Amino acid sequence: MKHRQGQIFYGLLQLNRSVAVFDAPPWQGGQLTTIELEPDSYQLLAPCFPSKIIAVGKNYRAHAAEMGTPVPEEPLLFLKPPTTIIADGETIFYPPQSERVDYEGELALIIGETAKNCTTAQARSKIWGYTIANDVTARDLQKKDSQWTRAKGFDSFCPLGPWIVRELSIGAQLTTFLNDGSEPKQSSYLSDMVFPPDVLVAYISQVMTLLPGDVILTGTPEGIGPLQVGDKVRVEIEGIGVLENSVMAAEIN
Repeated sequence: MKHRQGQIFYGLLQLNRSVAVFDAPPWQGGQLTTIELEPDSYQLLAPCFPSKIIAVGKNYRAHAAEMGTPVPEEPLLFLKPPTTIIADGETIFYPPQSERVDYEGELALIIGETAKNCTTAQARSKIWGYTIANDVTARDLQKKDSQWTRAKGFDSFCPLGPWIVRELSIGAQLTTFLNDGSEPKQSSYLSDMVFPPDVLVAYISQVMTLLPGDVILTGTPEGIGPLQVGDKVRVEIEGIGVLENSVMAAEIN
């Protein structure tokens, strides 16, 4: 979070919305200090600043089907640059290069300690916590390019937050809503993942070293669809909370 005086802190959010401040990111050994921020004295930022964002494609069977492709036999990985990250309440910018930008509500994992060549059993202890993500995608560019870097990599294309929780039930429900609609566009249980979190962490760690604070996006369920300028998209996960962002047209220089 960012204090009104301009200082940036990591902290423990209390039930009354005050914040107990850490002296460093908690996944880097940060300890609680005696500093406490009052509820109206700070702005929530994205909950971490990773060295990399590793995302997983087609990790729900129904989503693979709606994309017209089989379920991958192994996790399908791609990267999003850290510059895609925005916080809850910040703006998704619709790029002028695209005519079809989609929402993709997802569970995000936050890595707590260095992970390299982990087993699945070891991987469980590498997950520091969980938050919500929206893997915003320029769908037309994804199809045009035949690879996903540009389509997934625009600034603001990874809303993340609003905070991190340490524990989460694999039976929690993920839902995505557009504007003030009461019927979700996406609705699935995290248990419907093809490859669960510990399997993903182990698999990725055998490809690249995961560092504390790194983010893994675990895939989106079926029901992806287009965003329009002026829309608000809301992703909810039971046990975490709500991530909501509005959409604006990017300025053309």
